Amino acid sequence: MNNLLTKTFAGIPESYAQRDSAAILLQSIPYDGTSTWGKGADKGFAAFLEAANNMELFDIETGNEVYKKGIHLLEELNDFSSPKNMFECTYKNTKQLLQEDKFLTFFGGEHSISIGIIKAFYEKYKKLTVLQIDAHADLRPEYGGTPFNHACALYDASKHCNLVQVGIRSMDVAEMQHIDDEHCFFAHDISKEINWMDRAIRQMTKDVYITFDLDAFDPSIMPATGTPEPGGLDWNTTTQFLKKVFKYKNVVGFDIVELAPIPYLHAPQFLAAKLYYKMLSYKFA
Repeated sequence: MNNLLTKTFAGIPESYAQRDSAAILLQSIPYDGTSTWGKGADKGFAAFLEAANNMELFDIETGNEVYKKGIHLLEELNDFSSPKNMFECTYKNTKQLLQEDKFLTFFGGEHSISIGIIKAFYEKYKKLTVLQIDAHADLRPEYGGTPFNHACALYDASKHCNLVQVGIRSMDVAEMQHIDDEHCFFAHDISKEINWMDRAIRQMTKDVYITFDLDAFDPSIMPATGTPEPGGLDWNTTTQFLKKVFKYKNVVGFDIVELAPIPYLHAPQFLAAKLYYKMLSYKFA
């Protein structure tokens, strides 16, 4: 095991980090095999953990210390031989984890790590909604010679479950044929509309899996991604929306992907750590 992963999340006491008693499992998948521009997502989890160690564990908004539910760090999944092998390993691993009575959370790595995870979830939850918060549509059937590319991260989900997309502002014209206009909330529309959050939630089924690409945020607050896009979401809007989703829907798990740390710049990984902890706070408050 990576020595980093022998530590507890955010330095919580060992008594709250035991697998048997923890309600929450956190799986690192530091894969960065198909990214085509900015590399470094394989370094994201280490930076995320370091930032979490410097984070206050009382959530003011919910009045909660969610770490007391127990957060256990799993051994990371790595050493993949190909994009297909990565998909097969993450799919098999998630299938096994879903047999436990735990709340599953995952941290990338690039967005392709979500493909196998989501497949395992929609096979368990037959009417699953996947909520994708992202700058990019990620709906290419294939890219770079493989369907397991980061640009294809949500294509399979779009064909097998209810996909709701939020924050999208970059895509190839070929992806338009796979977009459901009623279920896609483009960034430029969000900026002008008041009731988009409620409309988005109405499009969701009871059970929701969230895949959160950090490039959904505007680069002014999240520059540390491989493909930053201007015109993104801000912190308060995003957390307000997430709070509503967790309140009205049964969120069954989530992943956070595409953190590519910038040397000597701590703010992005601290944002990622706060986002992770905030989502847990909403789930268990």
